[in-house]
Amino acid sequence: MNKFAFLMIISGAALWGTIGLFVQGLYDLGFSPIEVVTLRVTVAFLALFLYVLIRNRKALSIKVRHIPIFLGTGICSIVFFNWAYFTAIQEMNLSTAAVLLYTGPAFVTILSRIFFKEWFTPQKIIALIATFLGCILVIGLFPISLGHFSYYGILVGLSSGLGYALYSIFGKVALNRKYTSLTTTTYTFLFATLALVPTSGLVTGGMTWMSTGALAYSLGLGIIPTVLAYLLYTNGLQLVESSKASIATTIEPVVAALIGVFVFQDVLTGWQMFGMILILSAVMFIHAKWKTKVYPKQLEKEAM
Repeated sequence: MNKFAFLMIISGAALWGTIGLFVQGLYDLGFSPIEVVTLRVTVAFLALFLYVLIRNRKALSIKVRHIPIFLGTGICSIVFFNWAYFTAIQEMNLSTAAVLLYTGPAFVTILSRIFFKEWFTPQKIIALIATFLGCILVIGLFPISLGHFSYYGILVGLSSGLGYALYSIFGKVALNRKYTSLTTTTYTFLFATLALVPTSGLVTGGMTWMSTGALAYSLGLGIIPTVLAYLLYTNGLQLVESSKASIATTIEPVVAALIGVFVFQDVLTGWQMFGMILILSAVMFIHAKWKTKVYPKQLEKEAM
């Protein structure tokens, strides 16, 4: 596995973990979740489009027959997973919804086996189990009480994990078609913006997004945990298996938890600290190289 590519994936996931800093600021200003998502993708697209116009206009060139790929990353992934995630939060609570969102790596591993023929390995299975358990502990969903769960909430929560996973799948297809991470990310947010701006109510709800505070938070949200994060992740995805990349992104809740402690004065329990250790261990474990002993008879068979 390319170490630099893996580092880019982890860096992108770490930036995703900073999203709460900007989202909470916009919530405090009175914006709804869907409006925050719209601000995020719109600012991201405008920033990427401006960058592409200045630095590399060739990145805007795509083939018409490949548009469904970017509809996949933009609408089936970004828009769908955000809708499902926020619906799950409304139906249950943030902690439960976040755990269900992080079923994403499991979906990626299954879909990668179907579409990219990536094998299930003991290494991936152990890492998946460790990351899921770690997420449960970090987010504080332990002990658990199923009696208060909404079945519809569980369904949309799992759907958010599926939508989250689809970015790795469609993104990998785009990269396999020789599109750069810049092209893939730009068109992802273009189609997400086209889908959300007319339907979110942000435009018809007035010009509250024009205030200085709202613009500052929106710019931060659209660039740091969005443009930079997705560019790093998509670029690293070129050299790393989708399933392994997705598992590595579960470092995001660790970063989010640390921000909660140092910025919002959250208090971590012993279980949450143990969960962080589990997640970090899984990330290192999935990156580790394992040597397998090769016997002479096996070499003879491979040579045949």
